[in-house]
Amino acid sequence: MEEEDDNSKMADAWIRGLVEAIHSTPTQAVLYLSGGASQALGWLMSVPGATNTVLEAVVPYSRMSTIQLLGKIPGSYCSRQTADEMALLAYNRALKLSSPGAPVLGVGFTGSLATSRPKLGDHRFHLSTRTSNRFWTSTVTLSKGLRTRDQEDTISSHLLIKAIADGCKLEATAVSNLTESDVSDECEKHFTEDQELEQLLHGEICFKVYPFSGTPTANEERKIVLPGSFNPLHDGHLKLLEVATRICGNGYPCFEISAVNADKPSLSISQIKDRVKQFEKVGKTVIISNQPYFYKKAELFPGSAFVIGADTAARLVNPKYYDGSYSKMLEILDGCKRTGCTFLVGGRNVDGVFKVLEDIDIPEVLKDMFVSIPAEQFRMDISSTEIRKKMGM
Repeated sequence: MEEEDDNSKMADAWIRGLVEAIHSTPTQAVLYLSGGASQALGWLMSVPGATNTVLEAVVPYSRMSTIQLLGKIPGSYCSRQTADEMALLAYNRALKLSSPGAPVLGVGFTGSLATSRPKLGDHRFHLSTRTSNRFWTSTVTLSKGLRTRDQEDTISSHLLIKAIADGCKLEATAVSNLTESDVSDECEKHFTEDQELEQLLHGEICFKVYPFSGTPTANEERKIVLPGSFNPLHDGHLKLLEVATRICGNGYPCFEISAVNADKPSLSISQIKDRVKQFEKVGKTVIISNQPYFYKKAELFPGSAFVIGADTAARLVNPKYYDGSYSKMLEILDGCKRTGCTFLVGGRNVDGVFKVLEDIDIPEVLKDMFVSIPAEQFRMDISSTEIRKKMGM
């Protein structure tokens, strides 16, 4: 009994020390856990600093909850494929919720552990983690009848904390009570930048951040996003984002390029990398996404302030772009509003006439979404199109 108590104290000390180390890293995580590893959530939350790491933790315990999370009926609720899919969903969710440029981690877990009635199949669990350049999966099959449910949950929780530490790039030796009769199998994939961009173009991941501006401060959690093609990037873009950031008062300024276009071919990987180099040269953060439409960008960057020109604002509220339906336009933009997004509108030359937000007929119910950038603070009539013409591009 004394030996068990000593082992328990060692495990508690190991867990607390490792969780403290996890919370001291910049990695931010979303966890989707079903069927086990429940103690791991308590350990993560009970150590000070959990808000540094845990963006969201969801336990889709019922079958219907899992179906809604995955968007389909899985072939098996407890399988390596399901854990992998949960980890990828968690990674994309973490991208949306994280501070700009912070390393993110998606965790998926699905288990079939001991219950109040005998199981016909194995007692097992599958654990997956996803970072920007790594996908790691482990399957553990436990000896039946050897442990209680609580003991099996403890083992799965230990290994989950170890996996999170690995995802945070911490060196950690697991406190494992696996025996020789238990079976553990791991596999790991690493991705190059090109492979990650391929995944983005194919819709597997929702965006990739190039944080050339550095790590955001505590009051820069909100993104101030200037979308565009930036072909090329010019001083007008830089000045506009600078003024918008000053108007917002706080937030992390960044540019955003959609690699997927609504009415043009998608950008190639080489084109994406060429455009990214422009931002590296000036030390400005750029995000590459795969969503050309603003209502989808709002889902990608909830709570953000989008910096747009008056010409774009006019198109946003024009029913012509919503199948001619005024009600559809209101419905879609109201959805953007519910994400907490706002639009900062700068003046633009439209058909030879300089127009500002006040020249646009914004529906009353949407007016509080739009903020004017005064012409006296920003007016620059240069455009990327004109620059390309002058350069013969």
